[in-house]
Amino acid sequence: MGLFERYLSVWVGLCIVAGVVLGNLFPELFVMVASFEYAHVNIVIAVLIWVMIYPMMVQIDFASIKDVRKSPKGLLLTLVINWLVKPFTMAFLGWLFFNVLFIDWVDPQTASEYIAGMILLGVAPCTAMVFVWSQLTKGDPNYTLVQVSVNDLIMVVAFAPICAFLLGVSNIQVPWETLLWSVILYVVLPLVAGVLTRKKLEADGKSAKNGALNAFVAKLKPWSMIGLLATVVLLFGFQAQTIIDEPQNILLIAIPLLIQTYGIFFIAYYAAKKLKLSHKIAAPACMIATSNFFELAVAVAISLFGLHSGAALATVVGVLVEVPVMLSLVAFVNRNRAKFEDDIGADIEIN
Repeated sequence: MGLFERYLSVWVGLCIVAGVVLGNLFPELFVMVASFEYAHVNIVIAVLIWVMIYPMMVQIDFASIKDVRKSPKGLLLTLVINWLVKPFTMAFLGWLFFNVLFIDWVDPQTASEYIAGMILLGVAPCTAMVFVWSQLTKGDPNYTLVQVSVNDLIMVVAFAPICAFLLGVSNIQVPWETLLWSVILYVVLPLVAGVLTRKKLEADGKSAKNGALNAFVAKLKPWSMIGLLATVVLLFGFQAQTIIDEPQNILLIAIPLLIQTYGIFFIAYYAAKKLKLSHKIAAPACMIATSNFFELAVAVAISLFGLHSGAALATVVGVLVEVPVMLSLVAFVNRNRAKFEDDIGADIEIN
């Protein structure tokens, strides 16, 4: 685990502070950046999101999908949680907290935007950080790759319809054209670019096995970090005045996100025991089911609702919440590894 991943919550926290300070000191600068927009997409943010996502997509090897037959139950668990459970529990928690429990503390329009941001987080399964969580829990790296690859294929066709359905159920107007363009811009095109890059490296005789692919991704990684942190600075700069006026809203957003993250993990962990998955399959399956593709959620929130929206703020708070929570879950999984294996006994899958 590199310096960036290990202290991601610290860097994000510092960028939040920097964004708020700069947004209040130089509001005209952020207004100018916000004006660089085409078809409801901010060009600066779009470039930064691409810088973040592209290195992740290069790592996806769709040829590995054929290996799923070795242990289909682990993949089934991931897909059920990611696409049939997590989006709907996130939407429910958003509605419960911002339309019921917090109704006196947040105005209706802002509450709707917070719910929308939470929904976008819930519908975006993690792509990149999953590899870090899998490594830390001694998961099977090849099987993790299969799970991520299949998730990305499903995301291309399922992300927009599920988002539209849940946003509609939450009484939020769905701009279908913007949503579909967001999927194309932030999922399809980076995915295609990643696949073509990988094929080019392999065609040149530089396969992943000889380390050339990892070296290429390592060169891009600093740019991915810059893209993420710059996006956080910009988002909180755009939201600076709102944050100064209403700092309690960060906490209000974090509460349901924390409940969602821990809740989904323990649902997946319990299901993995019932399915009698081996620990090296169960651990990354639970991590994939729990974490979010927050880069995509941020990008789509901006495209749908704007740079200054509550939806964009909610997705960025998701970044701040997720990293320390996931590290705590890694510690829980590793601490309970022996007990997990004892509980499933002799019926552990052999892979």
